[in-house]
Amino acid sequence: MKKYFWILLCLFSLTSFAQNEQIAAQYFEKGDFEKAVLSYEELFAKNPGHNGHFARLIESLQQLKQFDKAETLLKERLQRYKQPNLYVDLGYLYAAKKEEAKAKENYQLAVETVRKNPVQVYAVANSFEKYVLLDYALQVYELATTADPRLNFNFQIAVIYGQQGKTDLMIEKFLDEAKKNPTMQISIQMQLSRFMMGEDKGDETFTAALRKALIQRSQKDPDIFWNEFLSWFYIQLKEYDKAFVQQKAIFKRNPDVFYNILNLANLAYEDDDVETAKGVYEFVLANTTDVDLIIDAKTFLLSDTINRAKPADYPAIDANFAALYAEFGRSAIAYPLLLIQANFEAFNKENPNMGIQILKDALKMPLNRTEIAEIKMNMADILLFDEKFNQALLYYAQVSEDFKNDAIGHEANLKAAKTSYYQGDFTWAQQQFKALKSASTQLIANDALEMFLLISDNTVADSTQTDLKQLAKADFFLYRRKNTLALEILQSLLKNNKTQEILDVTNIRLGNYFNETGAYNDALTYYSTIISNFPESVYLDEALYASGLIYEERLADAEKAKSFYEKVIFNHPDSIFFVDARKRYRLLRGDKNL
Repeated sequence: MKKYFWILLCLFSLTSFAQNEQIAAQYFEKGDFEKAVLSYEELFAKNPGHNGHFARLIESLQQLKQFDKAETLLKERLQRYKQPNLYVDLGYLYAAKKEEAKAKENYQLAVETVRKNPVQVYAVANSFEKYVLLDYALQVYELATTADPRLNFNFQIAVIYGQQGKTDLMIEKFLDEAKKNPTMQISIQMQLSRFMMGEDKGDETFTAALRKALIQRSQKDPDIFWNEFLSWFYIQLKEYDKAFVQQKAIFKRNPDVFYNILNLANLAYEDDDVETAKGVYEFVLANTTDVDLIIDAKTFLLSDTINRAKPADYPAIDANFAALYAEFGRSAIAYPLLLIQANFEAFNKENPNMGIQILKDALKMPLNRTEIAEIKMNMADILLFDEKFNQALLYYAQVSEDFKNDAIGHEANLKAAKTSYYQGDFTWAQQQFKALKSASTQLIANDALEMFLLISDNTVADSTQTDLKQLAKADFFLYRRKNTLALEILQSLLKNNKTQEILDVTNIRLGNYFNETGAYNDALTYYSTIISNFPESVYLDEALYASGLIYEERLADAEKAKSFYEKVIFNHPDSIFFVDARKRYRLLRGDKNL
């Protein structure tokens, strides 16, 4: 019985200690340093060897300017444990007391411990970095590597160079380390990416310097490593055509690996760089005999043809499908072709029954669970097109249930929510959009947020949701490619709306419609309405960016395009259009080495 009593007592003590730690941490993080001192003094008394408690106790005392008490504790601990990083803490304390000579003396004592014993560099350098004493941290790292060449602190030194603003030195050190130690390449690229994406608006000096350094190294050292690094660099900038050049150079030396080049095609396509994606797949077709790769490439190229096709082109597309099935058969290996044929039949030729039948036949094939989910998703899309809402919702629900935490599951939930929105069931749709606002996929999260705000704003403004019902009806016609009917409703909403809240979304829908149909001046008129009259609209960045694209690509007016991109860059740094707007702005401005 006594044994169990002591076990329970120990468990109670551990639980109580953990709770006290949590309370102390809460005081510290809230900035309530008086209470934090009391809590950490109690914890420190129970466990004097705990470095974390001691460090927070000292920092809390410093925040309260109780320097003498902190000094006494530091000296006692230094005397007892001989930890060299305590010299740094003591030096920083003296600096806070404006006793610079004593501060430098203790910093130098910390440096000397590393000179005598290089292994001490880890604790000492971390302490210097904690207090942003970067010159001292750099000194001890370099001192340690000189004393013991087996030690390697290139990564840490490069990070410090970056913090000091010595980006050229940082780049050189990072690239040296990446080549020397390929296991660090991903970590190094993450650091470099932070600098590339975190530049001040309009300042591209870092990106230009990194580009120059990579090109110079690839010229001096014709190693495939530098082609791979350059490909990564161009992908960060979404310059997929230049990344493709590097991937082709890599392929010439290593023709057995297609993974990276196919990944590049997918990235380019997702960012609407269709030409580069097409070039990649055409390259794949010319350089492989792998049946799966050939089918993937031909499927993509055929999909691109369908996206640009007119009814007069449909017989040629049907003949293309027939030729591909004659070559590969209607089997599981040709599954990607079956998907796009089903959608071609339903959405282009308006024959949903044929599309559904193709997909039902495909379900009889030996497919994996992801492929089955894709078929069900496509069946739901076609059933929705055919106004069979309940059946569509059933298939979306099956995909969602089978892939709860995956992107395809989130996509199914988004499409299900939109289905309810089209039907006018805004309450249920709103609940789903709210849940999807935190989806891991940015595009799904953005789409869900937009729809959530749309329903919220228009429900508050009009409890009868009259305008919202009309908009949902127009959106459904757009989904079904009944553009004339959608256009009539949208234009009617502008004239006969009950609330102002529906106007910005109606204008963006009309602007996008005319943009897609080539009526660019009309599109600009609707975008301009948003820009001029709705400065708080969630569609403002989209209207600015779309206007910039029209002036750049359709009307050849670079100056006007720049003015729109500039507004995205300076006023909408969190926009999904920010990166591309900045890239296009720089190109139009004539920046070199982009």
